[in-house]
Amino acid sequence: MSKEHKIIDVWMQHPTPDFINHEMFASLRRWMGIDKVTEEIPVEITLSAMDEGRVRKGLISAWWGPGGELISNDEVASSVERFPDRFLGVGSVNLHKPMDAVREVRRCVNKLGFKGIRIVQWLWDLVPTDRRYYPVFAECIEQNIPVCLQVGHTGPLCPSEPGRPIPYIDQVALDFPELRMVCGHIGYPWTLEMIAVATKHPNVFIDTSAYTAKRFPVELIQYMKTNGKKKVLFGTNYPMITPAKCLEDLDGLELSQEVRDLFLYKNAKSLFDI
Repeated sequence: MSKEHKIIDVWMQHPTPDFINHEMFASLRRWMGIDKVTEEIPVEITLSAMDEGRVRKGLISAWWGPGGELISNDEVASSVERFPDRFLGVGSVNLHKPMDAVREVRRCVNKLGFKGIRIVQWLWDLVPTDRRYYPVFAECIEQNIPVCLQVGHTGPLCPSEPGRPIPYIDQVALDFPELRMVCGHIGYPWTLEMIAVATKHPNVFIDTSAYTAKRFPVELIQYMKTNGKKKVLFGTNYPMITPAKCLEDLDGLELSQEVRDLFLYKNAKSLFDI
């Protein structure tokens, strides 16, 4: 297997109709040029997109928000069980019921074999220093898994404030220095803040989901080539962007083979214990 076929996508989801049809994604559906989905989407479509982009493994995530589950942990587990050589699970939990959330983190790890927990802050309209996150963060440390958070502005028409790296990600890292945080969506328009926080804290990382290589800010590219080469991971935010689209301009970044390998799969292998 060539190095380019070892790619790991750390931020993706296999969409359910409930997920893709939700009103909060109306703007994204317009951007993607699709109408509402009326039938279940075969997992093989996601696998085909991964194959086209030469992605070997994808960390597919559940989605849980104030209105309930849009993609359940058990639905993710079912896809992982069908294709264990291609998918790894990332769970999601109900922040409004902290003890239920803690128990669900344990179930995700110990029963379902998931590799992390994802919380999308804008979905809850809660900044990550809110007290409701902290039991989940503590349990992620106990279970030795990363938590995946969103940074930067939002695509859906929701408040962007919960995605600010400073002060929120910075403060969480101060309160939980053992917590491994993977911050998806590069932090734009606060990318320099995100880089500063990742540089400051050993356990804070950045993934490039929701951005094609052509759109990476120059500051992020420079960080990847220098002191941030072990801090940046590849992600797509599929199905919003396909792996092939994300990677089509990768050669233009002029990354060394070492940096390219770290970015595309080695950093993910280490961080998520793959």
